Amino acid sequence: MNLASIRIITPDVDQLTHFYETVTGMSAARPAPVFAEIQTDVGTIAIASPETVAMLGGQAPRPGTNDTTIVEFLVTDVDAEFGRLRHVLENVVLEPTTMPWGNRSALFRDPDGNLVNLFSRPPHSPSSPSHV
Repeated sequence: MNLASIRIITPDVDQLTHFYETVTGMSAARPAPVFAEIQTDVGTIAIASPETVAMLGGQAPRPGTNDTTIVEFLVTDVDAEFGRLRHVLENVVLEPTTMPWGNRSALFRDPDGNLVNLFSRPPHSPSSPSHV
C-alpha cells in the first residue's frame, strides 16, 4: 500500500491552489474547477471544494476546521525556503528553529488555517522519521 495523496477541502480552491503552488514552486494540474493536484516526487497534495465530498453528507470534511494535521515538506534549506515565502505568509507559527532532535523547522498556516511545516533533517540522520 502506498500513500497517494493528502486532500484538503476548501471553500476557495483557486486561493489555496495558488498558495501551495507558491510554497512548492510547482504548478497544479486542474482536471476540474473544483479540484487541483500538485504532484511531488513522493506524494500529492490534492485541493478540492466541498462539492467533491458532498455525497458523504454529515460525515463530509468541513473546510477550515482542521487542528490535528500538519502538511509537511522536506526541504534542503529551511531558512532559504522560509525567506522565499515570508512575503506571502500571513500567519507564521514558528520562525526557522532547530528542534532538540536536530531537525530545522519553520511552521505557518495556509489561508484556510491548516498548519504547514517546512523541515530539514540533520546531516547525520537522513532517514530519521521525526518531523516538526
